[in-house]
This record gives sequence, structure tokens and C-alpha cells, in this order.
Amino acid sequence: MSIDIKYKPELPVTEQPIIIIGAGGIVTDAHLPAYKIAGFKVHGIVNRTKERAEKVAAQFNIPNVYNSVAEAAQLAPANVVYDLTIMPEQYLETLKQLPDGSAVLIQKPMGDDFNQAKEILTLCREKNFKAAINFQLRYAPFVSTAKYLIDAGLIGELYDMEVRVTIKTPWEIFPHVIIHPRLEIQYHSIHYIDLIRSFLGNPESVLAKTLKHPAKNLSSSRSTILFDYGDTLHAVINTNHDHDFGAKHQESYIKWEGTKGAIVAKIGLLMDYPHGVPDVFEYCIIEEGKSPEWQTVKLEGSWFPEAFIGTMSNLMRYNEGSDKILNTSVEDVINTMAVVESAYQSSDNGGVKVSEQLK
Repeated sequence: MSIDIKYKPELPVTEQPIIIIGAGGIVTDAHLPAYKIAGFKVHGIVNRTKERAEKVAAQFNIPNVYNSVAEAAQLAPANVVYDLTIMPEQYLETLKQLPDGSAVLIQKPMGDDFNQAKEILTLCREKNFKAAINFQLRYAPFVSTAKYLIDAGLIGELYDMEVRVTIKTPWEIFPHVIIHPRLEIQYHSIHYIDLIRSFLGNPESVLAKTLKHPAKNLSSSRSTILFDYGDTLHAVINTNHDHDFGAKHQESYIKWEGTKGAIVAKIGLLMDYPHGVPDVFEYCIIEEGKSPEWQTVKLEGSWFPEAFIGTMSNLMRYNEGSDKILNTSVEDVINTMAVVESAYQSSDNGGVKVSEQLK
């Protein structure tokens, strides 16, 4: 079965200049390359170390480098969108300096824990921000394509969604993240928690365990998270960032199964990270009287940098009124943060003790 699939994000119809707050690796690796592809205008950049901002500005032809967030807000052009790419502990201090009613894209996660997430939500409400969190995996081409097929009813009723990651992650290239006391779920599996929510809604409960490696000084590097969506819908995340035994048995995929078909998307970015390998998107739709046959779809772009077009574009389109829903709004993502918090509580509290059943 051949299907005409639409997976690229719609772009805004108005020009909305961007001011970037922060100048770390994610800016040069993903944000700015994505905005260049989309044709978005980056008006200025500010960073705590101005020299770093000046270097990035020179590299990407950004016309304005500011001395402070306050100066950036004071000199901002009309219709500006602020793009926060800083660490979570700096969000509240920075957001307080932006004008009320601003359009703001905030890097994930939405705070370092659920209490901080609630503070961010309260502040965004008080200042009447149009605020989104940059959960860009929702807009990766292989995810958008899967959503198109599922929304069209082509694989029937979803009954299974799985994310499996068995890789070697070079945490050392993320010096500000590697030291985090909530490393794996808060900074990696959170993407998949948000993704599962975007397809299946909010779960009733979660069961989770996040684990250390015995020979590594990391707070966690492997997790299993099981979502409760009732008696027929199975959703699970399994991550292992310690599989340092070559590429042969490494895995990185999202799988959706429905009553009429299935989809498997290989996340190539995570294999041999940060170099990555090509994504692979396959689907199978059951046709009466025919044996199951898998189709491969060649998609343009990947998670990095193209998915970053989607989150910014949705915010811009919402800001101008073209989109009625801000998909990764702080109002929605607070639910992702609640699931994350519940996963940590589940991991800490443990399961049902077998000894109790033996008395």
C-alpha cells in the first residue's frame, strides 16, 4: 500500500525575529542550523559569557550581541520570540526579566524537579507568556510520519507503544548534565515520556526503576518505565546507555502496534552519538487476503536539527493565530513533569515485596 505522507511542519506566515538566550552546544548543533533551514530570522543572542555569544554570532551571522538579558529585552524588536537554551536552574531568574505577554520557547526539561516546574508554570501564567517547552522529538520526521499514519486510522487502534534504547552514550560531552543527580530519566527518557503522552495521553500510574552502573560515577544510566493505560494498551520505555560492546547489538527505536498495522522507527541519531547513522522508517498495514508486507519510507531530515523547526514553528504559528493549539505548552508539559516525578517516586519506593506473599 503506497501512501502520500505529510510530515513536515507548517511554517509561520509572519516574520518573528528570534533572540536566543544562551550559546551552548545545543544552539550551534541544533537551534541555529534548524532556523537556517526554515528561514527564521535570528535577531540577537545573549550569554553569561559574552565572548561565547560573540563567537556564535560571528559563525551564524547574528547581527546583535547583548550584554545582558535585560538589555536584550529592552532592545528587542517588535514581534520577537525568545528562545531559552540555558540550564533549568536559570529559567526563573531569566523569565522574570522578559516582558509580560512574550512568546517564549524554553529548553527542556521544565525545571530540575516537579516543584520547580510548578514555579515555572505559575510564573508563565502570571506574566501571561505564550510559553512552550522544547520537546522537539515530537516533531522528528519519523514521529510526525507515524502520527500522520495513526491519526489517519491506517494502523487501527493502538494497543502497544515501545521505546527501546540500547547504546553507548558519551555523557562526558555534556559536562553540565553528567553531574546531575537525576541523570537518565530527567535528561534522556523524559523525551520518551513526553512522546508517549503526546500519543496516548496521561497515564493512570507508572512503574519505574532507574539504575546506576557499578563501575561509573553517574547517578543513573539505565531505566525501565511502564505506563498504566488500562488492560489493553501497553506502553514501556527501556533504556540502557552502557552497552559498550560494539554496534552489532545496539538498538534505538520507537515501535507502535495497532489492530490493523504497525510502525517501527529507528532513531539513528543515538547510534554512534553524536555522529549518528541514518534513520529508518518502516510500516506494515494488514490487507485482507495478503501476507503482511513492510514498507520503507525515505524521510528528509532527522531529530537533529530538523525537529527543532517544529517546536519553534508551532510557537510562532500560535503567536500569530495560525495554530489554535500550542502543542508543547507549559500547561501540557507540566503533565510530562508529573510523570517524571512519579517515575522517580516509583523507583525510590520499589515494588511489592515478595517476602510479604510468603508469610
